[in-house]
Amino acid sequence: MTTDTDRTERRAARRAHRQERRQSPLYRIPFRTIRNPLKPMEILNAEAIEKIHLASMRILEEVGLAMMDAETLDLWEKAGAKVDHAQQLVKLDRGLVLELVSRAPAEFTWRARNPAHDVTIGGNALAFMPQGGVVYVSDLDYGRRRGSLKDYENFLKINQMVGVIHFAGEQVIAPHEVPGNIRHLKRLPLAITLTDKALLEAAHGRVITADALNIARLVFGESMDGPNPVLGGVINASSPLRYDDRMLGGLLTYARAGQVNVITPFILAGAMSPITIASALAQQNAEALAGIALAQLARPGAPVVYGGFTTNVDMKSGSPAMGTPEGAWAMIAGAQLARRYNLPYRGSGTLNTAKVADAESMYETLWTIWPAVMAHTNLIMHSVGWLEGGLTVSYEKIMMDVENLAMFQHFLGGLVIDDETLALDMIKEVGPGGHHFGTPHTQARFATEFYESILADRLGYETWAAAGEWDAAKRANALWKDVLANYEQPPLDPAIAEAVADYVARRERELEGKSLYD
Repeated sequence: MTTDTDRTERRAARRAHRQERRQSPLYRIPFRTIRNPLKPMEILNAEAIEKIHLASMRILEEVGLAMMDAETLDLWEKAGAKVDHAQQLVKLDRGLVLELVSRAPAEFTWRARNPAHDVTIGGNALAFMPQGGVVYVSDLDYGRRRGSLKDYENFLKINQMVGVIHFAGEQVIAPHEVPGNIRHLKRLPLAITLTDKALLEAAHGRVITADALNIARLVFGESMDGPNPVLGGVINASSPLRYDDRMLGGLLTYARAGQVNVITPFILAGAMSPITIASALAQQNAEALAGIALAQLARPGAPVVYGGFTTNVDMKSGSPAMGTPEGAWAMIAGAQLARRYNLPYRGSGTLNTAKVADAESMYETLWTIWPAVMAHTNLIMHSVGWLEGGLTVSYEKIMMDVENLAMFQHFLGGLVIDDETLALDMIKEVGPGGHHFGTPHTQARFATEFYESILADRLGYETWAAAGEWDAAKRANALWKDVLANYEQPPLDPAIAEAVADYVARRERELEGKSLYD
């Protein structure tokens, strides 16, 4: 006999089911370690990789690198390098460099505040990181404008809600109303509060990195000391062949604390290197290996990532050209070089020079993200949102790029071939000329068998037109707003939150009116 309670429960279940069907499939994309089971794409044979290696060794030994930091010069001199303190020039013997590089781990776990969000770096693991280092923000409602603290908070919330984004992010937007000398004191605490994913903070000098380590220690305690890191930052060489004092100070501070340095030369072939991609790769390799070796000199076994950010200059305008075939060559070859030294590899995912989230932004992005994924890049930075060569991040472009990341996660999950998936019994039962919509095999799988798009519109033209002719940008605009409306803040121990707030308040008073780099 059916009771009122039974009927109430059935109605509640039907409402919940309808609500789930109305909800975007975005919220059903799981956070998980993505592994690439395919053979890595390679563009160069072993002989060519060895030629690049030998060329980079000659650069290190015969040309050297400028390292504009007295402590760094002293470290290299004590290690046996040829150091000219007056010129701030270091020439490195290949044996010394390769011995130091060999100390770096091939794989490590980047721990998050929530252990369920820990990230594997290395091997065939693939991790997506949001945009970083961006100045302007745009959306369909207000156009292009300077980034604000509210935008920074919004992007952290989106990163928390999107399962296929593995990190909280670093400088996901520059909040212009916040003085530059205390921005780091706003960024990291907000990332800790609004997300529970893996953390980064800019490795810009010794002060910022020291503050970041102190704040992280309030969250992670003594477990920060190892064996797996909880914090990291990007170290960019000032190509050609130079590391400035800010980058070196940040590198040494993070390395000594056992945290991650993502060491990434930024080379535009034709401007910061000779015009050929071959030469740009040799220079990239020399610069990256020098930075990685220095991290190991500071602390043997310190986690590092070999970074590649090499593309070409547009020779008509002199501006960076991104999403190009040459950039794809460099991305794939960079992964091959990182594997030669048994190191994790960092690339980038949405590099483009488009001004709005349009067709150009997407095809240039695909010429970046596909080579990165198929080359077995372990850490793909700038995986969402980029426009204008990284000057601007678009809310709508983030949603478009998330669609691609989610499809990669599904694609790399693999295709199962077995008796159940072959379904010969169903083929026999339906026979020639029938259809499979109503078979038990289809009915059992219809909701889960295929990737469910978060953004694509597959209605017929007339239905689409009658519904308002929403293109991808308009649909993306509605989706990011829905994500923010559905945001749920992860829990944080109130004692930790209070300790972080107290630290930040004290440091803001101490830094008031002061430069970080005096």
